Amino acid sequence: MSQKAVWFPDEAYKKSTRLYSWMKSLGFTNYDEFHKKSVEDIAWFWDQAVKELEINWFEEYTDVLDLSNGIMYPKWFINGKMNVTYNCVDKWATNATTSSKQAVVWEGDDGSTRTYTFAELHKEMNKVANGLKKLGVSRGDVVSIYMPMIPETVIAMLAVAKLGAIFSPAFSGYKAEAVATRLNAAQAKFLITADGFYRRGKEINLKHEADKAVNQSPSVEKVIVVRRTGSDVNWNEERDVDWKTIRQNENGFETVQTNGDDPFMIIYTSGTTGKPKGALHTHNGFPIKSAFDAGVCMDVQQEDTLFWYTDMGWMMGPFLVFGGLINGARIVLFEGTPDYPEPDRIWRLVEDHRVTHLGISPTLIRSLMPHGEKWFVNRDLSTLKMIGSTGEPWNPEPWMWLFENICKKKVPIFNYSGGTEISGGIFGNVLVKPIAPVSFNAALPGMDVDVYDEHGYSVSNEVGELVLKQPWVGMTNGFYKENERYEETYWSRFKDTWVHGDWVIQDEEGFYTITGRSDDTLNVAGKRIGPAEIESVFVEHDDVLEAGVIGVPHDVKGETPVAFVVLNHEKVNKDVVLEELKELAVAKLGKAIAPKTVHIVSDLPKTRNAKVMRRAIKSAYLNKDSGDLSALENPQCLDEIRNLNESVS
Repeated sequence: MSQKAVWFPDEAYKKSTRLYSWMKSLGFTNYDEFHKKSVEDIAWFWDQAVKELEINWFEEYTDVLDLSNGIMYPKWFINGKMNVTYNCVDKWATNATTSSKQAVVWEGDDGSTRTYTFAELHKEMNKVANGLKKLGVSRGDVVSIYMPMIPETVIAMLAVAKLGAIFSPAFSGYKAEAVATRLNAAQAKFLITADGFYRRGKEINLKHEADKAVNQSPSVEKVIVVRRTGSDVNWNEERDVDWKTIRQNENGFETVQTNGDDPFMIIYTSGTTGKPKGALHTHNGFPIKSAFDAGVCMDVQQEDTLFWYTDMGWMMGPFLVFGGLINGARIVLFEGTPDYPEPDRIWRLVEDHRVTHLGISPTLIRSLMPHGEKWFVNRDLSTLKMIGSTGEPWNPEPWMWLFENICKKKVPIFNYSGGTEISGGIFGNVLVKPIAPVSFNAALPGMDVDVYDEHGYSVSNEVGELVLKQPWVGMTNGFYKENERYEETYWSRFKDTWVHGDWVIQDEEGFYTITGRSDDTLNVAGKRIGPAEIESVFVEHDDVLEAGVIGVPHDVKGETPVAFVVLNHEKVNKDVVLEELKELAVAKLGKAIAPKTVHIVSDLPKTRNAKVMRRAIKSAYLNKDSGDLSALENPQCLDEIRNLNESVS
């Protein structure tokens, strides 16, 4: 699986990057040599990282790393006291040269905008912290945040952390049951929500779902409500508190001097089976890893503008906040959808807000491709320095479409893969090395990556299990109140080794490619193949928008692939397309691997951040329990998939 690089940094560009400057200051000009040092001495590396990020400590740490509780539970920055909000806002707001600099820019679904300077954000955050304290929020309390992407969401997160309390963000598209599950798991005392928000020009009543969730969550004492739409909503006089009333006290609020390893966020990820997993993150963990990946690896600097299309309930929401603000950059929040009211919406956002770093998903790009160049050719995208991509593997065609049409073969695409429990990335496309389509050019600094076969031996140039052999700053501090589950999920396979759950191949040129989740991977007649590899073949067809591939049981082969494709348009002969797809798959993959069953469907099950959920396809097709599907934006499409199986069985 050799990769051919298409983007090459020249010497002048390399030397202009923050990563190169930092490496050079530490005595390195070669990235691979630097990475080797970063995992040979992880304490040295992370000590240097927090210095580069200029993290402010109320009390300096005495040691960088303590592994006395074992590799599963590392302690970082021993005895150090720091609070993430000081590093995000206070340090910039109290500095005369940065206080009036824009910190947050918001655009609503209808195109309305609001901006906050660091000084304004600081003032607003202090008001809310005062109000929350008066309401009874104290250090260690859990405050759930069920909010759309509006400025108050960021203000709430920062105010909670400033108090020394813990916030737990939930995806704004969840229904009541999914929110209640998370409220109860976290034993949240408070919920911050909104009356509603706008999506594709329609008003969504969030308070209605919040009320239903709280009625199932006895731990919740108060619900704070932001008036986003101003609509009439149900109001419980004993329980509900208007956001306006907690903003009355304009006095300053002294940031609580938390221990660096105090928890500040619980963020839930969907479990393959059972209830969601609560990743527990600390002040000196998630924010530092996110800020490092954004600032040093993606080159986000003080004068830059970072915009990731996401929701605060996904990891990339908090990544946007802490990755941007800790680096003193401006962040963009967007309430709407990237193709409404027209398919150029996301490119208009880049142009209007002079975005330098844009974060998208492969599915988003695939959905925009059929609309043609008229929607981007007249947009001024000259401010773009980098496009980040995360959430799922790429197919080559949409990656090259993005690189050639939007990036003009000049702007690098930073493929980024890690996870909620990582606090950021394991792999990336560092800007001091050539970049190839679809793949990753490096394990990120400090991430001690290997690829194992089923016996725990390192392999190269063949698909294996992605593992991490040492801890890192930002590693989840167990699962909230479920450490046995945490140990079983990541540490039970190989001794003292984090097994991430991705299948990866590293080719002879050093490029890594993720072929899929290891629980998605197919084993066809003894040959392992990632679904993304098969899906890429189908996406090459001019009439195919996207594809999803699963493995189903087979008497002879053990497993056989079944494909589901979404077409670009209806005006095609579907029988002809199906035959062409089957022939294409045989030509590209061989008869043994090519799916013999291909279904045309109207949609694939996706999360709000546009990740295709293959296990939902599989469970629906095989009529099995799906586990937690609360992250799905379009669960109705599963009915069509269920019916397909009934029609062929």
